[in-house]
Amino acid sequence: MTKAKEEVIWITGASSGIGKSMAFEWVRLGYKVVLSARRKELLDEVADAIMDSGGEALVIPCDIMEETSIENAVQQIIKEWGRLDVVVANAGFGVFGSVENLTAKDWNRQLQGNVTGLALTVKYALPHLKKNKGRIGLVGSVGAYLPNPNVGAYGASKAAVNSIGQTLQIELMGTGVSCTTMHPGFVVSEIARIDNDGIWHPEQSDPRPSNLMWPTDKAAKVMVSAILKRKRNYIFTSHGKLAVWLQRWFPGVMRSIISKGPKPDL
Repeated sequence: MTKAKEEVIWITGASSGIGKSMAFEWVRLGYKVVLSARRKELLDEVADAIMDSGGEALVIPCDIMEETSIENAVQQIIKEWGRLDVVVANAGFGVFGSVENLTAKDWNRQLQGNVTGLALTVKYALPHLKKNKGRIGLVGSVGAYLPNPNVGAYGASKAAVNSIGQTLQIELMGTGVSCTTMHPGFVVSEIARIDNDGIWHPEQSDPRPSNLMWPTDKAAKVMVSAILKRKRNYIFTSHGKLAVWLQRWFPGVMRSIISKGPKPDL
């Protein structure tokens, strides 16, 4: 499936991981891509690679922790390219620690980024998406459905993302705008290498099982496809689907499995 029209996609968290891979997938399908994240130097590298391949990319740094940054990013997109057809609210991070040990600062940072930042990304994009019967993609996690020992704040934030997606699907009825909430299982990312203060530690090991980890390009393909098909809720990776199914029908079994599994360091 390719596009003849000049449709514009905006991806937050596009400097690495799933966001970066989604950018290349959208470009492969013929879309123009707006890349946002905090690290401009990494965004520039992604944009250069896209343009070297014959695609079009626009770099607009944005910090989802700041409402004015989100609003200004949308204004700049419209100023530069005049339209917005798809927004993928992908930017996010994990805060680590048991519920007993997490501070108010930890909770506020987690919810500000993964919930408020995501919701405001949609808020400021929506007036322009409505003009083109556009699409919204929200990046959640299978953690929205599961117990999350030592990443309870992250799981709570993704449960909120799931709720926001369901709410938007009703609020947007009749507008032509669709909302797809995507819940990946284990996908290669930097999430385990960023501490609770947002500092990146490249030497930090990832406690997630490497044999279950999906590469980002594989994840990007199925996520972009789900958005294009205007699916409402999309859970993916086979282990992710299995975990959610077990939690629904055999929660005791799932609690036992998770209690014996790897956990992030406190």
